[in-house]
Amino acid sequence: MSEIIPVSATPITPVAPVQAESDHQLIELWLHGRSRHTQRAYRADAERFMSFGNKSLHSVTLGDLQGFTDSLDSLEPATKHRKLAAIKSLFAFGHRLGYLTFDVARPLRLPALKDTLAERILSEAEVQRMLVLERQPRNHALICLLYASAIRVASCCDLRWRDAQGRTDGGQITVFGKGGKTNRILLPASVWSCLISLRGDADENAPIFRSRKGRHLDPSQVLRIVKAAAKRAGITKAVSPHWMRHAHASHALDRGAPISLVQTTLSHASISTTGKYLHARPTESSASFLPL
Repeated sequence: MSEIIPVSATPITPVAPVQAESDHQLIELWLHGRSRHTQRAYRADAERFMSFGNKSLHSVTLGDLQGFTDSLDSLEPATKHRKLAAIKSLFAFGHRLGYLTFDVARPLRLPALKDTLAERILSEAEVQRMLVLERQPRNHALICLLYASAIRVASCCDLRWRDAQGRTDGGQITVFGKGGKTNRILLPASVWSCLISLRGDADENAPIFRSRKGRHLDPSQVLRIVKAAAKRAGITKAVSPHWMRHAHASHALDRGAPISLVQTTLSHASISTTGKYLHARPTESSASFLPL
């Protein structure tokens, strides 16, 4: 009797579903879930790159990326760094998704950046001049809150009255910010009083900082308000709303606030990020030990 040999089943290789069918679709997947401000900036970066080489992402070479890098030499170093970081992120995402066979942007080196944090920290006197000379109630409260809470401009613009709660001495705001983090920040009585004076009969869903049309202020409008306040105060630097955040961190640390508390207020993931403010404005130097 002959032996019956079972026929082995042909192994089936699983096929990964196609995640993206075009460069455009890949870019939309890459942008999904990011803040609208990040989406706007990253989409512009991707479009600039695509129009530079006029190639599909599958056809891009490291040489193309280096050529694009050279084309950005006229930009400020920080802007060039950000644009290239965005493109590297796009290629890495496409490779992880299986859309691109290779991550050709991985060997691309980002330009080194000088740490300019110290240049973007206002003194306490400069911040106080901005506040004292700003007579428009909404704008005064806006600058005051940016400084007191250290929130980012996008979070500030998104605030509604339901995000503000009174406390026994002062109040607090609840911020949904970068990275999908929810942060609750206490406000001293003086800042809370300044903020709540804007409410009037506004309901809880109304924006705290309203435009003339009753809508949320746009970050570009906040930028103009802060720049005008800085100019009025005699500050010639290119002050932006984010400078209020830098000032908060630096001044709080200078006045003895625990670094862990400042980290929580700024919603930094790592305490080393908060520690940069200590290095930006050191209080001690070995030079003081020299015979000078």
